Amino acid sequence: MPTRQVCTIATMTTGGRATGGRDSGRERVLETAYRLFSQHGTRAVGVDRIIAESGVAKMTLYRNFASKDELILAFLERREERWTRDWLQATVESRCSTAAQRLLAIFDVFGEWFARDDFEGCSFINVMLELDDPGSRVRQESVRQLSEIRGFLSGLAKEAGVDGVDGFARQWHILMKGCIVAAAEGDREAASRARELGSLLLAHHGIAV
Repeated sequence: MPTRQVCTIATMTTGGRATGGRDSGRERVLETAYRLFSQHGTRAVGVDRIIAESGVAKMTLYRNFASKDELILAFLERREERWTRDWLQATVESRCSTAAQRLLAIFDVFGEWFARDDFEGCSFINVMLELDDPGSRVRQESVRQLSEIRGFLSGLAKEAGVDGVDGFARQWHILMKGCIVAAAEGDREAASRARELGSLLLAHHGIAV
Protein backbone atom coordinates (compact mmCIF):
# COMPACT_ATOMS: atom_id res chain seq x y z
CA MET A 1 0.00 0.00 0.00
CA PRO A 2 1.39 3.44 -0.87
CA THR A 3 2.43 5.52 2.11
CA ARG A 4 0.38 8.64 2.62
CA GLN A 5 2.70 11.60 2.55
CA VAL A 6 2.73 13.83 5.61
CA CYS A 7 3.91 17.31 4.82
CA THR A 8 4.86 20.38 6.76
CA ILE A 9 2.32 23.15 6.87
CA ALA A 10 3.08 26.44 5.21
CA THR A 11 1.82 29.59 6.85
CA MET A 12 -1.01 31.11 4.90
CA THR A 13 -1.18 34.87 5.05
CA THR A 14 -4.74 36.08 4.80
CA GLY A 15 -4.35 39.72 5.67
CA GLY A 16 -2.77 42.37 7.81
CA ARG A 17 0.54 42.24 5.97
CA ALA A 18 2.27 45.06 4.18
CA THR A 19 3.46 44.10 0.73
CA GLY A 20 7.03 44.87 -0.20
CA GLY A 21 7.43 47.21 2.75
CA ARG A 22 5.04 49.76 1.26
CA ASP A 23 2.99 51.95 3.56
CA SER A 24 1.15 54.14 1.09
CA GLY A 25 -2.41 55.22 1.65
CA ARG A 26 -3.49 52.86 -1.15
CA GLU A 27 -1.73 49.96 0.50
CA ARG A 28 -3.24 50.69 3.91
CA VAL A 29 -6.72 50.80 2.37
CA LEU A 30 -6.18 47.57 0.42
CA GLU A 31 -4.66 45.72 3.39
CA THR A 32 -7.56 46.76 5.61
CA ALA A 33 -10.11 45.81 2.96
CA TYR A 34 -8.33 42.49 2.46
CA ARG A 35 -8.60 41.62 6.14
CA LEU A 36 -12.21 42.74 6.51
CA PHE A 37 -13.48 41.30 3.22
CA SER A 38 -11.75 37.97 3.94
CA GLN A 39 -13.28 37.72 7.39
CA HIS A 40 -16.74 39.22 6.87
CA GLY A 41 -17.47 39.26 3.14
CA THR A 42 -17.86 42.34 0.98
CA ARG A 43 -21.52 43.11 1.55
CA ALA A 44 -21.23 43.39 5.33
CA VAL A 45 -18.22 45.73 5.22
CA GLY A 46 -18.85 49.34 4.28
CA VAL A 47 -16.43 51.91 2.94
CA ASP A 48 -16.69 53.96 6.13
CA ARG A 49 -15.41 51.05 8.21
CA ILE A 50 -12.48 50.52 5.87
CA ILE A 51 -11.61 54.21 6.08
CA ALA A 52 -11.84 54.19 9.87
CA GLU A 53 -9.73 51.06 10.37
CA SER A 54 -7.12 51.98 7.76
CA GLY A 55 -6.65 55.45 9.25
CA VAL A 56 -6.77 57.25 5.92
CA ALA A 57 -8.91 60.09 4.66
CA LYS A 58 -11.96 59.30 2.54
CA MET A 59 -10.33 61.23 -0.30
CA THR A 60 -7.35 58.85 -0.16
CA LEU A 61 -9.58 55.84 -0.67
CA TYR A 62 -11.48 57.35 -3.59
CA ARG A 63 -8.31 58.72 -5.17
CA ASN A 64 -7.04 55.13 -5.41
CA PHE A 65 -10.31 53.25 -5.87
CA ALA A 66 -13.09 54.96 -7.80
CA SER A 67 -15.77 52.82 -6.16
CA LYS A 68 -16.26 50.00 -3.68
CA ASP A 69 -16.43 47.60 -6.63
CA GLU A 70 -12.95 48.71 -7.74
CA LEU A 71 -11.67 48.00 -4.24
CA ILE A 72 -13.30 44.55 -4.25
CA LEU A 73 -11.68 43.77 -7.60
CA ALA A 74 -8.29 44.72 -6.17
CA PHE A 75 -9.01 42.52 -3.16
CA LEU A 76 -9.84 39.55 -5.39
CA GLU A 77 -6.64 40.06 -7.35
CA ARG A 78 -4.60 40.06 -4.16
CA ARG A 79 -6.53 37.07 -2.85
CA GLU A 80 -5.52 35.15 -5.97
CA GLU A 81 -1.89 36.10 -5.36
CA ARG A 82 -1.86 35.16 -1.68
CA TRP A 83 -4.44 32.38 -1.32
CA THR A 84 -4.43 30.61 -4.68
CA ARG A 85 -0.82 30.98 -5.80
CA ASP A 86 1.40 31.70 -2.78
CA TRP A 87 -0.46 29.41 -0.38
CA LEU A 88 -2.54 26.67 -2.00
CA GLN A 89 -0.60 25.99 -5.20
CA ALA A 90 2.84 26.59 -3.73
CA THR A 91 2.19 24.43 -0.67
CA VAL A 92 0.68 21.55 -2.65
CA GLU A 93 3.48 21.62 -5.22
CA SER A 94 6.12 21.51 -2.50
CA ARG A 95 4.62 18.55 -0.69
CA CYS A 96 4.51 15.58 -3.00
CA SER A 97 6.38 14.16 -5.94
CA THR A 98 3.51 13.13 -8.24
CA ALA A 99 0.47 14.93 -9.60
CA ALA A 100 -1.96 12.43 -8.05
CA GLN A 101 -0.38 12.90 -4.63
CA ARG A 102 -0.60 16.66 -5.05
CA LEU A 103 -4.28 16.43 -5.84
CA LEU A 104 -4.89 14.55 -2.60
CA ALA A 105 -2.54 16.88 -0.71
CA ILE A 106 -5.01 19.69 -1.39
CA PHE A 107 -7.28 18.13 1.22
CA ASP A 108 -4.41 17.70 3.70
CA VAL A 109 -3.71 21.42 3.34
CA PHE A 110 -7.40 22.19 3.67
CA GLY A 111 -7.63 20.10 6.85
CA GLU A 112 -4.93 22.26 8.43
CA TRP A 113 -6.65 25.40 7.18
CA PHE A 114 -10.03 24.32 8.57
CA ALA A 115 -8.44 23.83 11.99
CA ARG A 116 -7.16 27.39 12.15
CA ASP A 117 -8.93 29.96 14.29
CA ASP A 118 -8.89 32.38 11.36
CA PHE A 119 -10.51 30.00 8.85
CA GLU A 120 -12.75 32.24 6.78
CA GLY A 121 -13.86 30.13 3.83
CA CYS A 122 -13.32 30.79 0.14
CA SER A 123 -13.58 34.49 -0.68
CA PHE A 124 -14.26 33.77 -4.35
CA ILE A 125 -17.30 31.66 -3.46
CA ASN A 126 -18.43 34.14 -0.80
CA VAL A 127 -18.24 37.14 -3.12
CA MET A 128 -19.90 35.30 -6.00
CA LEU A 129 -22.85 34.25 -3.83
CA GLU A 130 -23.31 37.80 -2.54
CA LEU A 131 -24.13 38.98 -6.06
CA ASP A 132 -26.95 37.68 -8.27
CA ASP A 133 -26.30 39.96 -11.25
CA PRO A 134 -24.44 37.91 -13.88
CA GLY A 135 -23.28 41.15 -15.50
CA SER A 136 -21.52 42.39 -12.36
CA ARG A 137 -17.78 42.83 -12.91
CA VAL A 138 -17.17 41.68 -9.35
CA ARG A 139 -19.19 38.50 -9.82
CA GLN A 140 -17.50 37.83 -13.15
CA GLU A 141 -14.09 38.22 -11.54
CA SER A 142 -15.04 35.80 -8.75
CA VAL A 143 -16.11 33.25 -11.36
CA ARG A 144 -12.86 33.81 -13.26
CA GLN A 145 -10.82 33.25 -10.12
CA LEU A 146 -12.61 29.96 -9.52
CA SER A 147 -11.87 28.94 -13.10
CA GLU A 148 -8.18 29.70 -12.48
CA ILE A 149 -8.23 27.15 -9.66
CA ARG A 150 -9.79 24.62 -12.03
CA GLY A 151 -6.99 25.39 -14.46
CA PHE A 152 -4.49 24.37 -11.80
CA LEU A 153 -6.46 21.17 -11.20
CA SER A 154 -6.60 20.48 -14.93
CA GLY A 155 -2.83 20.72 -15.11
CA LEU A 156 -2.43 18.20 -12.30
CA ALA A 157 -5.03 15.91 -13.86
CA LYS A 158 -3.28 16.00 -17.22
CA GLU A 159 0.07 15.28 -15.59
CA ALA A 160 -1.49 12.36 -13.71
CA GLY A 161 -2.79 10.85 -16.96
CA VAL A 162 -6.49 11.36 -16.37
CA ASP A 163 -8.85 11.00 -19.34
CA GLY A 164 -11.38 13.80 -19.68
CA VAL A 165 -9.30 16.43 -17.89
CA ASP A 166 -11.90 19.21 -17.79
CA GLY A 167 -14.65 17.01 -16.37
CA PHE A 168 -12.28 15.56 -13.79
CA ALA A 169 -11.11 19.03 -12.73
CA ARG A 170 -14.72 20.13 -12.26
CA GLN A 171 -15.46 17.04 -10.15
CA TRP A 172 -12.37 17.68 -8.03
CA HIS A 173 -13.33 21.33 -7.63
CA ILE A 174 -16.77 20.27 -6.43
CA LEU A 175 -15.06 18.23 -3.71
CA MET A 176 -12.95 21.23 -2.76
CA LYS A 177 -15.81 23.71 -2.66
CA GLY A 178 -18.09 21.24 -0.91
CA CYS A 179 -15.68 20.53 1.90
CA ILE A 180 -15.04 24.26 2.41
CA VAL A 181 -18.76 24.81 2.89
CA ALA A 182 -19.01 21.75 5.16
CA ALA A 183 -16.13 23.07 7.26
CA ALA A 184 -17.92 26.40 7.58
CA GLU A 185 -20.92 24.43 8.88
CA GLY A 186 -18.66 23.00 11.57
CA ASP A 187 -17.67 19.62 10.11
CA ARG A 188 -14.10 19.29 11.37
CA GLU A 189 -13.57 16.14 9.28
CA ALA A 190 -14.72 17.72 6.01
CA ALA A 191 -11.28 17.67 4.41
CA SER A 192 -10.58 14.03 5.24
CA ARG A 193 -14.03 13.03 3.95
CA ALA A 194 -13.32 14.85 0.68
CA ARG A 195 -9.91 13.18 0.50
CA GLU A 196 -11.55 9.75 0.73
CA LEU A 197 -13.87 10.64 -2.14
CA GLY A 198 -10.91 11.97 -4.10
CA SER A 199 -9.11 8.66 -3.69
CA LEU A 200 -12.16 6.88 -5.07
CA LEU A 201 -12.32 9.27 -8.02
CA LEU A 202 -8.63 8.70 -8.83
CA ALA A 203 -9.16 4.92 -8.62
CA HIS A 204 -12.17 5.22 -10.93
CA HIS A 205 -9.86 6.82 -13.49
CA GLY A 206 -7.26 4.11 -12.96
CA ILE A 207 -4.77 6.46 -11.32
CA ALA A 208 -2.58 4.93 -8.63
CA VAL A 209 -1.32 7.08 -5.77
